Amino acid sequence: MSKVRVLIVEDDVRIADLHRRFTMRVEDCEVVGVAHNLDDARLMIETLEPHLVLLDLYFPEGSGTDLLREIRSEGRETDVILITAAREVGPLKEAVRGGVFDYLIKPVSADRFHDCLVKFCNYRKRISCGDSIEQQDVDSMLHPASANAPVAQSADLPKGIDLLTLGKIKAAMENAPTETGLSAEEVGANVGVSRSTARRYLEYMTSAGAIYADQVYGSIGRPERRYFRSTAPAAE
Repeated sequence: MSKVRVLIVEDDVRIADLHRRFTMRVEDCEVVGVAHNLDDARLMIETLEPHLVLLDLYFPEGSGTDLLREIRSEGRETDVILITAAREVGPLKEAVRGGVFDYLIKPVSADRFHDCLVKFCNYRKRISCGDSIEQQDVDSMLHPASANAPVAQSADLPKGIDLLTLGKIKAAMENAPTETGLSAEEVGANVGVSRSTARRYLEYMTSAGAIYADQVYGSIGRPERRYFRSTAPAAE
């Protein structure tokens, strides 16, 4: 499947650039445009046809929910994640009624932002796989497993994934350093399996939304794929 085309609509230039950089860290996403006002956003939605709009709530010329309603009334296959500094319940109610995929409150942590986009990418992958769905498909798309919950039951596991080994890999990831994560080689050494086996399980957990992967660039050599817990630690 092609990458998720993301349009960022944010009037604060610095925040827009921060969200652009956060989005670029998600392997399955690409930023196709950045709009700093609602008129430019309307034009870019028309011409660029993004899959996803990261939409601020307040603009000098109006509200992001106005644009959300326009997207819905036009019947576009464009999803929206609303991002706002507002703490009032009213905008949240309006956003939910408008069918937003998620609702993020500024300042958004890098982990929460990343988790949100990974969840959306996984959702798009699942709905593109066929014309019919079962309840378990809906549950896995809308309520993906967290790092603190079982990824699957034995009967649900794909070929090549053993429940016992999966539990060991999951336990290793629960202790992964928040900042640096773990590589497949490090997880394999921790659990006692080969690097390739560890990577197979880690990629399965990534597809399930339990963890996420990122390319980490060191001072020398090629970038390394490392795995991180999806649930950020609570702030003190």
